[in-house]
Amino acid sequence: MKEIKVLGPGCAKCKSTYAVVENVVKNSGLGITVTKVDDIGEIMRYNIMSTPAIVINETVVMKGYVPSEAEVRNLLGL
Repeated sequence: MKEIKVLGPGCAKCKSTYAVVENVVKNSGLGITVTKVDDIGEIMRYNIMSTPAIVINETVVMKGYVPSEAEVRNLLGL
């Protein structure tokens, strides 16, 4: 089972990224947990300087832009 975290303080790009990830996960039918992380202290633990970022199973896999649904599917191996 995969766990996905979308890191971002709540800006428009972060909200868009969360929506894209949530849509891909919902349409995949897999039991993947998606969490939005907006706490700056927790975001800093991942050593990223630009948001939004996507973390899959505690590994940062994307940062700094809003991915397409195709990119998210690719990150998830779908």
